[in-house]
Amino acid sequence: MTKYLCIHGHFYQPPRENPWLNFVEQEKSAAPFHDWNEKINYECYAPNSAARISDNTGNILGIINNYEYISFNFGPTLLSWLEKYDPETYSKILEADKVSQTRCQGHGNALAQVYNHIIMPLASKQDQINQINWGIRDFQARFKRAPEGMWLAETAVNLQTLELLVDQGIKFTILSPYQAQKVIKTASGACDENIDTTKAYRVYLKHQKFIDVFFYDGSLSNSVAFEDALKNSETFLTKLMSKFSCTPNKKELVNIATDGESYGHHKKFGDMTLAFALEEVRAKGEVILTNYGQFLAENPPEDEVRIIEDSSWSCSHGLERWRSNCGCTTGRKAGWQQEWRKPLRQALNYLKKEVDSLYIQEMSKYSADPWQVYQNYYDLYIGR
Repeated sequence: MTKYLCIHGHFYQPPRENPWLNFVEQEKSAAPFHDWNEKINYECYAPNSAARISDNTGNILGIINNYEYISFNFGPTLLSWLEKYDPETYSKILEADKVSQTRCQGHGNALAQVYNHIIMPLASKQDQINQINWGIRDFQARFKRAPEGMWLAETAVNLQTLELLVDQGIKFTILSPYQAQKVIKTASGACDENIDTTKAYRVYLKHQKFIDVFFYDGSLSNSVAFEDALKNSETFLTKLMSKFSCTPNKKELVNIATDGESYGHHKKFGDMTLAFALEEVRAKGEVILTNYGQFLAENPPEDEVRIIEDSSWSCSHGLERWRSNCGCTTGRKAGWQQEWRKPLRQALNYLKKEVDSLYIQEMSKYSADPWQVYQNYYDLYIGR
């Protein structure tokens, strides 16, 4: 069999800049750092660009740029901050994508992301188009190429969202295995509720369109994000290798996806654990370190998958976490509830509708296509 490994990190921070002053004010909760961006950069983003590989006594054996060997997406708002406040790390992220293209037959490690951390299925169709458009424009401006894949915030998805991705040239996305409804075998037409996360699937859409989807390994990703998989380098590597079935003549992709902040911020020294595992895989040569674009080009989907509409990776109630008192809670405060979510969502939707109407009314005086003007505004925004 042929073994492939792809580790994906979703790196994101919201815009923390004061919109009037255009800089991040001091955040006391991040002390001794100035703000949370600075703190997380120190613990995660920067260390992963120069991750140490050490022996049991702490001697440094090597330093690698983890971004060269993992699949990743960075939220545009985070990249904007890094470009300004840590240009060295920023440049290493961009360079890592170039290096990966050489290693992976022209396919880069970097994926695009919708511009803001928006729950796409809850947005209007036009807002979704704008988010995808700005996400692609930002990616092209930074990585100097068109994106093959796009990360959806919280992997929140429905068929309309997938159709809009395809309309703007996106080939694939990544979802949770719990967002798969059923598999349809192309050869036999038989249906199966069991998803195989070691291969890509195809989602067929309207008008003969389709998009390909990868489902990450749920249990292993959960172990990285919420358990102790990153506590020990050898344990992490063992967990990764245990996911291969060793079925003869089969091409398998073991792939995991978590918040990238797991590697160093959520899990202290997670960047070093990751670096050790990557170096061991490279040294042994039994497993191919790849990215989704390369694997998809070499192993196109054989079967179809139907997704669960209006689902996400972080709420068992679908999308309710962002619009109702769904019951999800950390349990940190007894008696807390989220009844405020529904009226807040309704109020913001109402406000958005009114603002959009006003924008169309006024901009129509100057352009026959107000939304194209809106999308083109990105070029001014990024260069201000």
